[in-house]
This record gives sequence, C-alpha cells and structure tokens, in this order.
Amino acid sequence: MTARDPEFRLGSVLATTFTGTLTERFGAPVERIPTPARLADWLREVDLAVDACSPADLAAAVELREAIHIAASAQAVGQPRPRDAVEVINGFSARGGAVAVLAEDGHRRWFLGQPATVAAALGVVAADAIEILAGVRPGTLALCASPTCRAGFFDTSRGRTRRWCDMNTCGNHEKKARLRAQRGE
Repeated sequence: MTARDPEFRLGSVLATTFTGTLTERFGAPVERIPTPARLADWLREVDLAVDACSPADLAAAVELREAIHIAASAQAVGQPRPRDAVEVINGFSARGGAVAVLAEDGHRRWFLGQPATVAAALGVVAADAIEILAGVRPGTLALCASPTCRAGFFDTSRGRTRRWCDMNTCGNHEKKARLRAQRGE
C-alpha cells in the first residue's frame, strides 16, 4: 500500500466488505481498489490471496461488487432484487471453482486452486453474497444512514437497529456534524 492508497474498511461479512471497496457513493466517491494490484491487496487481506491479477480481473471484480451492492441495497429497502444483479452474482458463484477446506487450526479456509485465481476468489465473494441475500445467516441487510455513504451492511446487532456501516467512520462523521449544527458552527 502506498501513502496515497485509501485504507480498506474490513468488516466481518465478506460480501458487504467487498462492496465497501467503493465508499462515499453519494458524496465524493473513494475507490479503494483502483488497480489490479490493489484488488490483489484486498483479496490477500480477506484471506483469498491470488497468484496474479489483471485489468480484466479488476473489471470483473467491479462488475460483481456493483451487482452485490445493487441487490443488497434493494433488499435493504424492501424492494425486489433486480434480476440482472442476481444473474451476475449467480454467474460468479457458479464459475468460481473454490472449495472449502478444513484447516489445521479448525477453521474453514478456501482453496482457490493452483494457481489461485481471481475468478475463484470472486466466486467465494459471490457465494457469501448469496448466503446473506437468501437469509441463510441471522441478520438483516441495511443501508448506512449517512446520506453520502448509503453503503449496504449486514446488521447482526441484537435489535437489528444499527445505523452506520462503520461507527468509526460514518457514525463519527454524522455525530460530529450534528454537534456542529447544534453549536451553530
């Protein structure tokens, strides 16, 4: 990572963490995977390290990211998931080819093949999106309350009342803005 690369926002849900590689979608957008090298960095950060990443791989990743964002956003506001987005997600999942393996430490890991490909890694991300969109895991999809962010996130809080995609970023920004407004600044 260079000094000018924005940090990754890593959450506990792979699919929504992936959609968070583009932040501030309704403000001044911040692209966190602008190059194939940054996509490879992100995949390594989420334990899906690949051997190589091309511009075509980056274009495919952006296509999947946007399909997940569209489907998750629609579901979060109670609208039907757009068929085109669902088809993209299903296609990436079907073509992925990664397999789950039980690691020595007892955790599930993903085997992406030899060589480890971006297609396999994106298949894992797509499969994760399918799980949260299908309601396989307990939780609900929600949209960040920040008007400039509106990122989708998976709310697993007890009352399903979480408002921010990330309290340390959007939540703090919004609370500071409210405080400044109350003070008349």
